[in-house]
Amino acid sequence: MFDPDEGKAADGTIVTGVARSRVPSAFEPVLQAAVQQANGRSLYLYGSVATGHARQGVSDLDLLSVGASGRTAGPELSRQFAGLVRGVEISALTAQDLVGDSDESYGNRVFLRHYCVLLVGPDMAAGQAFPADVRAARGFNGDIAQHVEVWRGALQAGETQGLARRIARKTLLALSGLVSVHDEIWTTDRRTAAARWSKVRPELAAGLEELSLWSEQPIDCSGLEIQTMMDDVVSPIVRDFRSAVGLWN
Repeated sequence: MFDPDEGKAADGTIVTGVARSRVPSAFEPVLQAAVQQANGRSLYLYGSVATGHARQGVSDLDLLSVGASGRTAGPELSRQFAGLVRGVEISALTAQDLVGDSDESYGNRVFLRHYCVLLVGPDMAAGQAFPADVRAARGFNGDIAQHVEVWRGALQAGETQGLARRIARKTLLALSGLVSVHDEIWTTDRRTAAARWSKVRPELAAGLEELSLWSEQPIDCSGLEIQTMMDDVVSPIVRDFRSAVGLWN
């Protein structure tokens, strides 16, 4: 969901609207239940609930655990709080995922610092703000070419269920990084990125509008429709991203 407070500060660092004080009180029971299952490990909240823009019964509640998997807790919490949230999604990192000089670990640190709210456990994101620059954009989405290979494999295997939406969401997220670098701004908003790139690359405008629709709702597309989108829209975006931002080292 669009975060109106996201952008670049006067000193060039990333700013977002994420804050513990902005979490709507209606979602506190879900957070308390999640904290009880964290077993002292670091647990973070991100997404629309963390910015205060979530809608009851419509929005997902997104959590990130450092040091533990949320494979069982997520479905359990989703069932327990059905009606309050569309679902509870718990991603996981290890402490090792946050250290080192790789683009991936750098992106993880940026995400934790600027897009997550600590709920319980040691704060793995403490420290100075990160620059809104090409390295942050690459850290977030420099794996886009790797995703393309996975998507092509799924397409060849005929595994198209849910594929269109996965392609759209990741591609437009990568596009937001490309737009950020191109315009020297900072955004992770998919709609903003699609609208802006439609002006930079008008030949992609129709495809970007369709890709935006794919990203916003579950949709079943034929293999031919997905292949056409991959060839005509996704591939040019990946080429532009590789040239302007770079891929993971």
